[in-house]
Amino acid sequence: AWSLAKGFFPELYEGLPEATYWWMALAGLIGLFFSIVFHELSHSVVARRYGLPMKGITLFILGGVAEMEEEPPSAKAEFLMAVAGPIASLILAAAFYLLYLLGGEVGLPEPLNGVLRYLGLLNLLLAVFNMLPAFPMDGGRALRAAIWHRSGNLRKATRIASTAGIWLGYGFLGLAVLNLATGNFVGVIWWFLLGMFIRFAAQGSYQQLELRRALEGEPVRRCMTAETATGPPEMASKERGEDYADRKFFPVVEGERLLGCVTTARVREAPRESWGDTPVRNVMAPPSADNTVGPEEDAMKALSKMQASGQARLMVTDGGRLIGIVTLKDLMELLALRMELEG
Repeated sequence: AWSLAKGFFPELYEGLPEATYWWMALAGLIGLFFSIVFHELSHSVVARRYGLPMKGITLFILGGVAEMEEEPPSAKAEFLMAVAGPIASLILAAAFYLLYLLGGEVGLPEPLNGVLRYLGLLNLLLAVFNMLPAFPMDGGRALRAAIWHRSGNLRKATRIASTAGIWLGYGFLGLAVLNLATGNFVGVIWWFLLGMFIRFAAQGSYQQLELRRALEGEPVRRCMTAETATGPPEMASKERGEDYADRKFFPVVEGERLLGCVTTARVREAPRESWGDTPVRNVMAPPSADNTVGPEEDAMKALSKMQASGQARLMVTDGGRLIGIVTLKDLMELLALRMELEG
């Protein structure tokens, strides 16, 4: 909004009141959010058509991202998902530009027509920029799909597309240095942020693929710990709270039935002075899809649950019974073993 109100709109439309520039910037900002969501939603619609679960769409300062939980099932699905976003942006660009032309014909107020012009240009830039052949941008995904289709090797395709992304990131960092030399400090900030984001996103995307390859197909049973400390539901929170320094996580069982788990976060919700009188039943979290995993489920699925919930431990259950605990450390040790065996 600041960039639009202080730079873009005043350069194009001179002599307007400052308040008008800020209203134009606010309208442009709302249009920007809508355009990015529409772009990412197009990716998501195509992904769901191919059976890929989508966790959501996240907006951040450099744009947005549709969050996929799995890799595309085929090169065709990858390509169609990749181009869906830029096509959606081109449709919006044409629609906003036609509205801008129509506004000039019917005499729309200059500020309103200026916002329509900005949104048309914005969506055109979104389409062109996202089609740069550098992973994980849309063009990089299309490049990966083409290499994957030709070679039949997703790992090779991801490595090549990610390398292109890393070099594009370095290129944007170079543009930041050029802007610094010319005194364009706003340009420095944007090019530096874009360069850093694309460089690390490209590297991270390849590492995520390697991680998925190493853990998928490995059952949780292989790396879980069967022997684990548990407690009955009527045990006082104080007994558990004082022992969290080295455990931090206790399943709560009654006979063979798992009732839930108690963690430091749950205990802290109760006043410290009442720990001695509060049974863990009152502060435990019941078993749920977020804190349990089956013994035959993929280790990668367990890791995804940990990432989503921010937990480093999951209870391994079978038919409502606790049969073990799997920790982030267990998964990393399995990962290290697989990577060492594969060289």
